[in-house]
Amino acid sequence: MNFNLDKSVDILRRTPSVLESLLKDISNDWSLNNEGQDTFSPFDVVGHLIHGEKTDWIPRIELILSNQSDKTFKPYDRFAQFEESKGKTMNQLLTEFKTLRVQNLDLLKTMNLKESDFTKTGMHPKLGPVTLQHLLSTWTVHDLSHIAQITRVMCKQYKLEVGPWVEYLPIMTKH
Repeated sequence: MNFNLDKSVDILRRTPSVLESLLKDISNDWSLNNEGQDTFSPFDVVGHLIHGEKTDWIPRIELILSNQSDKTFKPYDRFAQFEESKGKTMNQLLTEFKTLRVQNLDLLKTMNLKESDFTKTGMHPKLGPVTLQHLLSTWTVHDLSHIAQITRVMCKQYKLEVGPWVEYLPIMTKH
């Protein structure tokens, strides 16, 4: 499928509801467990998504569209959620994410992006030049990737309990 802003926004606007349906009022056994050392729990993933809403997507879009001569993105802290989410509940994170996402999509709409904007570039600190289309596509896939990650992590909590059926459940054995 070729990039289409409306199709991307269709996914981006649904993500908070998907996460809320899956995770609101869920027990800590489901939300706080992960896949092992250096992996994210569903709670961590929602915190990570919040941090992205605050510091990544919109600021980078604005930089790409700006008249600044230096369009180098600030590095993104993929682990900031560990500190930022301390003392919060899953339900608080879900509400915060939903609020930020609605605000960001409203802001995106006010930008009145044109086809010519999608080829404008910014400079990723590790990847080099990236277009606005790359960034918007990545925002969309990032959401879908983390939804898949959350469900995978949750599935693995029952890895032993499914017994021999694990053989027929590749989500349990592939990462």
